[in-house]
Amino acid sequence: MTRTGTPQAPSPGGPGGLLLSEYVVSLVRADAPIPGGAGLPEIALVGRSNVGKSSLLNLLVGRRALARASRTPGKTRMLNVYRWGDRCHLVDVPGYGWSRASQQERTAWRRLVERYVAERAALRGVLWLLDIRRDPSPDDAAIGALLARRQVPALVTLTKADQVTRGRRAARVAAIAAALRLDAAAPLLTSAHTREGAEELRDAVLAFLD
Repeated sequence: MTRTGTPQAPSPGGPGGLLLSEYVVSLVRADAPIPGGAGLPEIALVGRSNVGKSSLLNLLVGRRALARASRTPGKTRMLNVYRWGDRCHLVDVPGYGWSRASQQERTAWRRLVERYVAERAALRGVLWLLDIRRDPSPDDAAIGALLARRQVPALVTLTKADQVTRGRRAARVAAIAAALRLDAAAPLLTSAHTREGAEELRDAVLAFLD
C-alpha cells in the first residue's frame, strides 16, 4: 500500500478556491444509505482514537469547526458524514483502540469500522491517520491489512507533525514505515495547528475522485 502522492488536480470551486462543505448525517450501520447521497463517492478518515481525524477533516475542507474535535478519546461512535461540495462525502469513521472503552464497545466499534472499509461500495479512498509521535499499534497493523485486502487507494497521513522537531521527523517517519512495511516516502506529514500539508492533502483526495 503506497501513498497516492500529490498529483495535480482541478482546483476546487467555491469561495477562496475551496468547496463548500456541510454536515449531513451520522450513521450507526456500515450499510446505511446517506440521505440524498446517491451516486456520490465517499472518502473515509480512519485511525485510532484521538489521532486527530476531526481536526484533519477541518484542515482538508478549510474550516475551523465543521467537525468538532475533542480531547476525549472515543467521542466519535458513529460514521459522521460530511458533504464536500458536489464532489464527495467525507466520512469520519469511529476511532479504534481506545483502551478505556468496554470490551463490548471496542468490539462494536471495530466491527463497524471493518465492515465499512471492507464492504462500502461507494468508498473510493481512505485517509489512514497515524500519530507521528506514536509507534503503530496492533490495531493499526490490522487496519493496514484490511486496507491491503480491500485494495482501496489509501494515503498514509501522519498527524500532529508540529509536535515533533524537524530534526526528529525523518526518524519517526522511518520507524512508522518500517513497522507497517511501507515505503518511507509514502506518508504525508500534516498539522492541523500549522496547516502543514493542507494543499497536498486536498490534491490527494481530489485525485482519489478523478
